[in-house]
Amino acid sequence: MHNGTLASLQGALAEIYDLPATPAVADYLMTDRARLASLGAVRASDEQLLVAEDGDTLSLALFIDADVLERLALRDPYRELTGENLADYLTAAEGVSHFVYVAWNAGHDKPVTLLELELQAEVDKYVLAAWLLREQGAGRFPGELHRALFDRARVDPHAAGSRAGMYRLASSYAGRFCRRIASGFESRARHASRELLTELRRFYRFGNARKLAFIERHA
Repeated sequence: MHNGTLASLQGALAEIYDLPATPAVADYLMTDRARLASLGAVRASDEQLLVAEDGDTLSLALFIDADVLERLALRDPYRELTGENLADYLTAAEGVSHFVYVAWNAGHDKPVTLLELELQAEVDKYVLAAWLLREQGAGRFPGELHRALFDRARVDPHAAGSRAGMYRLASSYAGRFCRRIASGFESRARHASRELLTELRRFYRFGNARKLAFIERHA
């Protein structure tokens, strides 16, 4: 199974947010939906983080559907991120974001709310895609990217179930934050990149309440 995209995503998150090493996501990967069903954890989604706590022990597993990874192997986003592979790239990015964020917070004994997890994942998807598009010299972003991720995106009620309202709220807040930072990706100035990284790293380390308050105040 091709896991190069997952390793690249995890490395990009570590670089952007200045994170210490977290366990390699590929070591915790599940791709078999039937195995997921045997755990009684199936949702109508191509990506799912499974978390179990036993006392002080936290166990993680990340499910990403094998078809998603196979399509990414055929259309490598690190060669060119296009409309053909963007959806699969974002699915993988969301899974890796979930895994890294839970693992990083667990390492700091910080609890994570579901809203916080989804909000950060929406931000991460935008940041990872914008970062990659900028490296590839793609034009007409981040405006088009923001529209694709936030303006045109719709929550699948079948997949989201009772959490649909929470997903919409996370997307709304993330869209506001990402609109605020968009200019940092448009500028090639070194000081703009430093300011962008400083803001992203600070936001990443905020807990749920501080994330929401920051967006309400500044975005």
